[in-house]
Amino acid sequence: MTGKERVVAAANRRKTDKPPTSLRCTSEAAEALMEYLGVPTYIDALDKMEVDLRWIGVPYIGPKERGTPTLGGEGTDIWGNGMKAAKNQYNTYFEIVHHPLAKCESVDEIMSYDWPSLDWFDYSGVKEEIKANKKTDDRAIMFFAGRAFETPWYMRGQEQFFMDMMENPEIINAICSKVREFYYQRALRVIDAADGEIDVIGSGADIGGQQSLMLSPDMWREQIKPHSAGLVRPFRDMGLCTFHHSCGSVDVVIDDYVDIGIQILDPIQVSAAGMRPEGLFTRFGDRISFHGALDVVELLPKSTAQEVYDETMRMISVLGGNYGYFVSPTHQIQGDTPPENVAAIYQAARDYGVR
Repeated sequence: MTGKERVVAAANRRKTDKPPTSLRCTSEAAEALMEYLGVPTYIDALDKMEVDLRWIGVPYIGPKERGTPTLGGEGTDIWGNGMKAAKNQYNTYFEIVHHPLAKCESVDEIMSYDWPSLDWFDYSGVKEEIKANKKTDDRAIMFFAGRAFETPWYMRGQEQFFMDMMENPEIINAICSKVREFYYQRALRVIDAADGEIDVIGSGADIGGQQSLMLSPDMWREQIKPHSAGLVRPFRDMGLCTFHHSCGSVDVVIDDYVDIGIQILDPIQVSAAGMRPEGLFTRFGDRISFHGALDVVELLPKSTAQEVYDETMRMISVLGGNYGYFVSPTHQIQGDTPPENVAAIYQAARDYGVR
């Protein structure tokens, strides 16, 4: 099977020759991995490990003063969020320090804000990035449309956003509607530019904490779910596979995820309440596919390569019972993870397929 065939089959829980694979890294971890594998580019590293699912972006050509990637540098992003660097010995992260909608008091103020333009992106570069990812195999291509929960609260400020959910739900709806529509329309342009070569559309909403949802399930269903659905259902209806990222304890809404058309659930944060793989597979393994489950906090940075290999094999056997498991870390590989441990993940996936 090609990578694309493998990914599409697993999204629909059909038999594959081996489990499909996916990988995200911080820039520091990517550089270490490239050096370990002896390759010049990150795509070469993915090719060497035979990673199936490839994430592509769309080049930014808009105003420089709004051109910093969200949480990807110091400066201001397309939404007007301001970010500053926060460093540790392994990685540099970026925290939001300015929320442009924090002081808005009405829907009219929200609607009159200087929202980003779809024309700030160069869609002509999409095909070239896809081609670069397909030089050794017909890989599955995913475009991550966006986030209809985090982006709104980044703009409003998390505390104010949650207060608004109780006191000013019309403001929440206005912000989420504007964000959702932008991400939806941008994804349509990317799909059109890709000329049939987008296989998966991604979306996200980190609504889970370590022990439970960050908000009540009913409040999420009433105020957030419709916007999240707007970045899932239309693309599923187009025949594309759908991927959704939601960290933390989210088991109480997985039925809802299935309802809105999510096929692939990421990242399966195994340390969070209700997210043990054995229980998830028993409850949901016939209705949704799983992506992740290889812990980036304890397992990957603190184990030996053999232990990572063994745990990857075990996770494939647990979550892949219906062929609906994507071998992947639970989030981006961090700079404290030895590159040999990353390589062990993908060696296990290859070996599992020939057992």
